[in-house]
Amino acid sequence: MVRPSKEMTERELEVMHVYWEHGELTANEARDCLAESGVDRAYPTVANLVRILVDKGYLRPTNDQRPYRYEPIRSFAEVSSGFIGDLVKRVFQGSREQMLVHLFGRQESLSDKERELLRSILRQDRDASDDSSAKKKGAP
Repeated sequence: MVRPSKEMTERELEVMHVYWEHGELTANEARDCLAESGVDRAYPTVANLVRILVDKGYLRPTNDQRPYRYEPIRSFAEVSSGFIGDLVKRVFQGSREQMLVHLFGRQESLSDKERELLRSILRQDRDASDDSSAKKKGAP
């Protein structure tokens, strides 16, 4: 049965985080990992979530006998980029600028660590842009 929506629910995302962190697991092992992190879900609930994630194309079985083992098909980077793109499109009407103003123009100030991370990202972006411009102008 194919699910009508590829969007992930909060509980499905909880399970995906376990698979991204631990790799190939059975549904029972995923349930145990959730329990260790303080998220108590019954085995049938986790098994159903795993089945849904298979149907939606996020996980795939790696064997053909019980207990079935599953691994992620889509990476955290791919899925999170999709969520962020959707957020920009739906909430900020496609404006990354509005999102940045909302995130960084808030009342609370950034911590020193957050500020340095942001500077680092901006430096990397600037350096990549400078390299791209130099290549377009024919510089080695």
